[in-house]
Amino acid sequence: MPPTPDRRPQSLTGSTPRRAATVLWRGMRSHPRTYVLAIGLSALFGVATVAVGRVLGEVTDRVVVPAAAGSASARADLGLAGLALAGVAVTLAATVAGRRIYAGMGFAAIQADHRSGVTRQILRLPMTWHRGRPAGQLLSHTSSDVEAATAVFNPLPFALGVVVMIVVAAVGLVLTDPWLALAALVVLPAAVAANVVFQRRMSPHVERAQRLRAQVADVAHESIDGATLVKALGLREREVARFDERTARLQDANTRAGLVRAWFDPVVELLPGLGTLLVLAVGAWRVADGAIGTGDVVGAAYLLTLLGNGVRSFGWVLGDLPRGLVGYGRIAEVLDARPDRPAGRQRWVPEGGAAHVRLADVHAGVDAPEGHVEILHGLDLDVRAGRVVALVGPTGAGKTTAVGLVAGLAHPTDGAVALDGVDLRDIDPDDLTRHVAYVSQSTFVFEDTVRGNVTLADPDDPRAPGDDEVWRALRLARVDDVVRRLPQGLGTPLGERGANLSGGQRQRLALARALVRRPAVLVLDDATSAVDPRVERDVLTGLREGDGPGPTVLLVAYRMSSVLLADEVVHLRDGRVAGRGTHAELLASDPGYRELATAYEVESLRRSAARDELDAAQAADPPGVAGGHDGDDGDDEGRGRPATATDDATEEAR
Repeated sequence: MPPTPDRRPQSLTGSTPRRAATVLWRGMRSHPRTYVLAIGLSALFGVATVAVGRVLGEVTDRVVVPAAAGSASARADLGLAGLALAGVAVTLAATVAGRRIYAGMGFAAIQADHRSGVTRQILRLPMTWHRGRPAGQLLSHTSSDVEAATAVFNPLPFALGVVVMIVVAAVGLVLTDPWLALAALVVLPAAVAANVVFQRRMSPHVERAQRLRAQVADVAHESIDGATLVKALGLREREVARFDERTARLQDANTRAGLVRAWFDPVVELLPGLGTLLVLAVGAWRVADGAIGTGDVVGAAYLLTLLGNGVRSFGWVLGDLPRGLVGYGRIAEVLDARPDRPAGRQRWVPEGGAAHVRLADVHAGVDAPEGHVEILHGLDLDVRAGRVVALVGPTGAGKTTAVGLVAGLAHPTDGAVALDGVDLRDIDPDDLTRHVAYVSQSTFVFEDTVRGNVTLADPDDPRAPGDDEVWRALRLARVDDVVRRLPQGLGTPLGERGANLSGGQRQRLALARALVRRPAVLVLDDATSAVDPRVERDVLTGLREGDGPGPTVLLVAYRMSSVLLADEVVHLRDGRVAGRGTHAELLASDPGYRELATAYEVESLRRSAARDELDAAQAADPPGVAGGHDGDDGDDEGRGRPATATDDATEEAR
């Protein structure tokens, strides 16, 4: 069930038995029909099991013993006795099959519910929540934590059916002989006592193991996700050692938990055997006294043997409960997490294809181990609809934080962000994501087709943009020529993370993904860093094609070629607006901006002078001919790469 803001808290409180009962009840309540059938069939199995014991006792006393003594009538009844036993056995087989089918269905359904609920909640929570939790740990919540929380539901119907078996058996044994009943049922309190000790010793080890599983998943995720960095910088041994260290700690925790389980399981296995010996001893005494017959002892012993399987099923349930409580507690932390404030419900539809953006006295920051760190200090910014505004400033000035607020990725701790005069926190999230498009520098490409990556919709979704809209967005992003050269055009699979595209092509595809929505506000957080300046110019000028003014664009820029394309430049420093105006106006009036704007030019002159010195030195002392070239005059196509994967290196980088 997907979590909702008004849903009851999922965290567990109270004693261990109370928490265990809560977990089991919530799981069965989520699929009542399935568990009613599973438990009902299991209860019928328990009744049939007791019936086998009673039938066996009656057959022994009335047929088997007299037939062995030479009774002709008893021998004639052997066939009927066999049919009676066969009928009960068939009932047992049918109930076992039905119980296992429905128990498996219920177990799988609860596990799917937990996975869906946790995943929906993770996707619903804001970025401020995500930043404090590594991706590996979030994956662990949907995998190992869910598996731990649901493992107990597989043997649960059998264990509950055993309760019926025990009650019916206890009544029958008491009616037969109280002493025999006492001998048969004494194993139950012993099993409960063993479980209490087991729970206390097992829970700390299981909790530590679940934490370490998340850490192992986190390290593995980082190593795989950063495979290029690991290989390029020769970090393989370091990553292997880091993974081995976490794995060794997990191994130790699992070993300790396994040692506790290794003591518990034999005790649970031993109890039914001891109970059977006790029943035989007490039964022999009672038969000698003439209080009961031989068949009563045989039936009780057989019944206790079958009850042994029930006691074992209790052992499986009780053995899985500590890990189940820990796993459920970990996913409950995610399900109970709530945004700082509920999602807005006010509908917002911008007029004219662009929106007015206003940041008023905005304070915002991030949560760090040392506490909250404020990045924006009373930022005021007013952007008229249809304007292209570039945000520039040194690292840490608050550019990304500011545009992230406009995109709704976070909310200010104080002040307000408004779109067309409506506080962004009050806007319905669907309207916000429909009319505000955000493109970051780190482009993510799904393992899907070009069409799927642009529309972000299933092929059969009637709300998905048509191919004409997709081609329009690709053309505006200046990547349509690349797609036309792909083998299957829009239907071409792009591979994991778009591995068959260059960095610039992936960025332009991400731009098309934003433009296909025809947004009223377009936020580009250094989203054209790998795009050729000429292509970047064509993209930004293409946004104003048509009759309307085009979307309002907030552009975080680090290259002067990007800044020069903006209608206006905002210089941020220390979380505040240090200057605002055109590029020429800021060069004349803002020394800080002038330093930023000329920094690249100064660096280019320095590198040019260094190359001139090197060329002069080589001319004075020419090296021997090595039969190669320096690589500066080659291109991707000349080295055999297909044209569709040409690297969009910028002119500055060259």
